[in-house]
Amino acid sequence: MNPQHPAVDQISLSNVLAALGDPTRLAIVAELARKGDGPVSCSHFLIFTSKTNLSYHLAKLREAGVTRTEVSGTSRFTTLRRADLDQRFPDLLASVIAGASTADESEAQTT
Repeated sequence: MNPQHPAVDQISLSNVLAALGDPTRLAIVAELARKGDGPVSCSHFLIFTSKTNLSYHLAKLREAGVTRTEVSGTSRFTTLRRADLDQRFPDLLASVIAGASTADESEAQTT
C-alpha cells in the first residue's frame, strides 16, 4: 500500500513552508537535493534523527507535497517532488535549498 500524496494543484505554499521550517526536515530535503532525482532509502536519513522521529518528519514532508514516498517490499524510498514544486511555486525549492546550504556553510565556519 503506497502512502497518499497531494495532487500538484493541492500543494499549498503555507504547508510547504511549514514543512520546510523545521531544521530536520530542511536537512532531509537538502540531502535529497544533493542525491539528485533518484529515490533514496528512508533509512539513509537516520543520520538526522531517530527512526520514530524520522517517520514523523517524512510524513510531514509527504503530506505537504514536498516529497514522494514509494513502498517496495519492506522498504520505503523517498524522492523530492522538484518538478511538481517548481510547477506550483517556481524557484521556491531552489531558493530554500540554496539558503539551507548557505546556513550550513556559515555554521561550519563558526565551529
